[in-house]
Amino acid sequence: MDVMGDKATLFESGRFVQTFGEGPVRDEVGDMADAADEVRLALAARSGDAEAASVLGAMLLRRGDLEGAEPHLRAATAAGDRAAANNLGVLLHQRGYPDEAAGWWRIAAVAGSAAAGHALGRYHRERGDEPAAEYWLRQSAEQGHVLGIYALADLLEHRGDATAGHWMRLAAERGHREAAYRVARALDRGTGRFDDECATGRRDAAAEDEAAEEAAEEAEQWYRQAAARGHRRAALHLGAILEQRGELKEAGHWYLTAAKDGEPRAACALGFLLRDAGDTESAAVWWLRAAQEGDGNAANALGALHAERGETQTAERWYRAALDAGDDNGAYNLALLCAEQGRTAQAEQWYRRAAYAGHREAANALAILLLQVGDASGAEPWFSKAAEAGSVDAAFNLGILYAGRGEEAMALRWYERAAAAGHTEAALQVGMARLREGDERAAERHLRCAAGGGSAEAAYRLAALLDARRPPRPAHELGESAHEKAECEEWYERAAQQGHRRAQVRVGMLASARGDVVEAARWYRAAAEAGSRNGAFNLGLLLAREGSEPEAVVWWTRAADDGHGRAALRLALVYARRGELAEGQRWAARAAELGPAEVTERAGRLRDALREELSA
Repeated sequence: MDVMGDKATLFESGRFVQTFGEGPVRDEVGDMADAADEVRLALAARSGDAEAASVLGAMLLRRGDLEGAEPHLRAATAAGDRAAANNLGVLLHQRGYPDEAAGWWRIAAVAGSAAAGHALGRYHRERGDEPAAEYWLRQSAEQGHVLGIYALADLLEHRGDATAGHWMRLAAERGHREAAYRVARALDRGTGRFDDECATGRRDAAAEDEAAEEAAEEAEQWYRQAAARGHRRAALHLGAILEQRGELKEAGHWYLTAAKDGEPRAACALGFLLRDAGDTESAAVWWLRAAQEGDGNAANALGALHAERGETQTAERWYRAALDAGDDNGAYNLALLCAEQGRTAQAEQWYRRAAYAGHREAANALAILLLQVGDASGAEPWFSKAAEAGSVDAAFNLGILYAGRGEEAMALRWYERAAAAGHTEAALQVGMARLREGDERAAERHLRCAAGGGSAEAAYRLAALLDARRPPRPAHELGESAHEKAECEEWYERAAQQGHRRAQVRVGMLASARGDVVEAARWYRAAAEAGSRNGAFNLGLLLAREGSEPEAVVWWTRAADDGHGRAALRLALVYARRGELAEGQRWAARAAELGPAEVTERAGRLRDALREELSA
């Protein structure tokens, strides 16, 4: 036991024994004073002074001199000193005689010692006698003994008693650090407040949000109190709260405090904080410390660090260490490492191990691996397992799988599930499906989500949808702005800036309509150089109008070679005007072949005319 005597009445006399290591370190003068006190107390005890014997026994017990303390404590106990009875119980407990210790604690507790009541309560609880434990702990708690209050709270919480929270909070308020930590955890879990409104469900959403915010603030304060008293897990949680809030410097302080006290999760978190700040060397030091203490997350981080450096053997060793620590990410990372090295069979083995352990991304990766080797039937259940476990990518992949089979309804179901979780490409697929169904409102909603998530295709399709709704532009009148950019143009531009070729052509057309030839040429050229035949054709038209027909011919040739019928017809006309009839006839024949219908008709007439001219 770490508390002996009755602090309320005996601290001044020295009969209250503090835990070892507390208080200031004594200097030589202090040692001499203690020696003098010991001699004085020894003389008084020999003369029959029970209080002196009790104080001397407590002093020797604090020093660890059990042999010297026992006779003095027994003598004082025989004289009816309750502090001596409690301390004698502590001494016997330290010697390994708990039952005899309990007898003396009972004597002291009956005499009113709160510390003995606490010790006796813990004795009974360790033996499974909870009614007796509660009786004595309650006696100690009601006398204000902080350890008794905490022990009673712990017992009541174990039994699910609703009054446990009251006692736990009381212990925290009196400075018990573990109690402060547990109050904070209860507030985090939403079980730290009890009131009529919460019980009857009469709170509205705003009140619930406000209560949750208040609980979070209160939890932080209790974490601070516990952390300031050296509670390492409280320091860890406080660091996490501060990191989430962006207060990285203070978060690092508490992580460091907890890590130095031996909390491996704090050492791991500190490592990530240092890595994000660019100090990978210091991060590795803390990850190593945490990993050596069995933290799987830190071992994985070390593995990833060595993998980035190309040290695959060391990376594999740390991934295996993470796996040995019970972290399934170790198996998943081993699989990724094997896959990168082309060791497909081993990758599949590790993916399976992680997937069977419930790692959803491993299940998704395993399904992809099976799909790549043509085992679609084997892939589907793993996609399903991963998707049901919450993998957004797996839900999207299931959609692709069903779409490939022509099962559009099932594909749409999984696309919708992935889209609801924020998957950009899934939202695009849902938007396109709704467009095919004619549900423009739903289509627009999903396309906006996908476009906002960075999908260039979604931005283009949203722009086209909005563009189709625009009324015809009225004739420009004097005094009016020549052009006001519509929302569809903004989406076209966003898609174009992301390299979407059709959007680039459309932006070029809009710029050309405004008379901005330079801007139009820039976008046409970007699309053409990326392989857009429409971009090449339009760029040729623009250059021809600007008097650069030779360069226009270059772009029309590129477009025609890619199957653009109108570009082929333009080339036929150019060569016909130049008198190169055979070349003109060749391109006219190509245009007639490519179409569309009106091009085929015009190109056919031109081809026939050139043939007649050549045969004349």
